Amino acid sequence: MYAIAGASGQLGQLVLADLVEKVGADQVVALVRTPAKLAGAAASGVSVRAFDYDAADPAALDGVERLLLISANEVGKRGPQHRAAIDAAKAAGVGLIVYTSVLHAPTSTIGLADEHRETEVALSASGVPHILLRNGWYNENYTGSLAASIAQGAIIGAAGAGRICSASRADYAAAAVVALVEGAAGDVHELAGDQAFTMADLAAHVARISGKPVAYVDMSPAEYAAALEGAGLPGWLATMFADWSFETSHDQLFDDSHTLSRLIGRPTTPIAETIAAALA
Repeated sequence: MYAIAGASGQLGQLVLADLVEKVGADQVVALVRTPAKLAGAAASGVSVRAFDYDAADPAALDGVERLLLISANEVGKRGPQHRAAIDAAKAAGVGLIVYTSVLHAPTSTIGLADEHRETEVALSASGVPHILLRNGWYNENYTGSLAASIAQGAIIGAAGAGRICSASRADYAAAAVVALVEGAAGDVHELAGDQAFTMADLAAHVARISGKPVAYVDMSPAEYAAALEGAGLPGWLATMFADWSFETSHDQLFDDSHTLSRLIGRPTTPIAETIAAALA
């Protein structure tokens, strides 16, 4: 049996659909905090079980041989949450854990990487065989505020001319399914998009596709954090986003290995394609 922890999230639902298509619903366990969210999947034959990262129950993993551990979304709490899930998997006798880490986790200077490094250490210490999927940024990270950017004629950030190799969630989901079903313990995949772009390139794509003038405005981290806070983000979150953006200026989201496209057997989704879909 294959299990997906975090199956109701944006990435998890894509993985769930791909995995069911690949191995059949009767071989899939969807682990979620609120099973009612996946009533449709349950009706199709998927085993939907309650599983909370804050109090992971080994019983929910009964019969599971391979587990995809999608990183939790509560920044600052993920270290202990992931350790609880790993401990539950070990207690349940899970044979392999596939974990969604972050691009170049051991060396990344992006603050987000700290909890991923902590989780990678916990996996090694657990003795449970595992695979690391070190995911780069999602294309969709850049499309959520397109309407506002077009209205203002500007995309703001602190990323300078840093190169970004993002890919779509669907690309990363496809890779997760391949690793979960076909991967071998010890595999480490640095996953990123095939085509690099800068934030100025991103703004140019938005301008071309929307037909509106849009430019990238680079700021200092402090200026960017203040702008985000002025737009309504809590101060701590604005500072965190500004830090991530600034570290991007040092090519922390660049990777030209093309590992992702090789793993999924096709080119990754260009950022322009995701922008066009978001604006359609």
